[in-house]
Amino acid sequence: MADDGTYAAVVADLAAEHDELDGIVASLDPDGWEAATPAPGWAVRDQIAHLAFFDARAREAITDPEGFTAMVEELRSDPAAEARWMDHHVLEPRSLAPAELLQWWRGERAGLLEVLAVTDPTRRIPWFGPPMGTISFATARLMETWAHGQDVADALGVTRLPSARLKHIAHIGVRALPFSYVNRGLTPPQAPVRVELQGADRAPWTWGPDGVPDTIRGPALDFCLVVTQRRHPDDVHLEVTGPAAAEWISIAQAFAGPPGEGRQPGQFGAA
Repeated sequence: MADDGTYAAVVADLAAEHDELDGIVASLDPDGWEAATPAPGWAVRDQIAHLAFFDARAREAITDPEGFTAMVEELRSDPAAEARWMDHHVLEPRSLAPAELLQWWRGERAGLLEVLAVTDPTRRIPWFGPPMGTISFATARLMETWAHGQDVADALGVTRLPSARLKHIAHIGVRALPFSYVNRGLTPPQAPVRVELQGADRAPWTWGPDGVPDTIRGPALDFCLVVTQRRHPDDVHLEVTGPAAAEWISIAQAFAGPPGEGRQPGQFGAA
């Protein structure tokens, strides 16, 4: 059963992740908002518009789960319409001035935090992938904010310091191991994988049974960059041992949706 204190801490960390990204973009000039990010065709403004749009959808998933589920089912019944919907959610906000875009994002994320604060931590919430528990749902929004924030940081040449919030992202990345396979029509491995990471506070963060042959070890930042597909596995400092671990890290995907293309080897050099 979800713990109220744990849930409140995740929601507070989500708010902190919002604030950190806000601090990067709030004072941008028009050229900064139009800076190209690693996502093909997306500028900084598109990354923020994407977050605003899906923070709004997240709020709807909580407050109107039946309506949200019906909307997703309708989209999935017509792939062409779903593709147009995905394109439109970025194209339409391009008419907004930077100040208007910033105000929209701030309003949507505030609305999401308000409903999360009063949501039962034991609920399950529908989404574009499998339904999630409330803690996982809030963690997923944190992961999305951090990952798209990384795209913004890369576009602007900003280096973000790792924080303890990375543990949430690493956790959802580990939990998404089966999804990474099923999402590609593959069978998840039977062999367990042990993940041993060095957290931002130098504390060890571990998942999986000890003593197994398949392991992934290294900095938490590098693992989070890979499972959110913001870096290619070849460009980070992860020690990957065993065939199951090697296969998983090559397709790892912590976010919902179709298999991502990720980043090309050498796109950013070694982390």
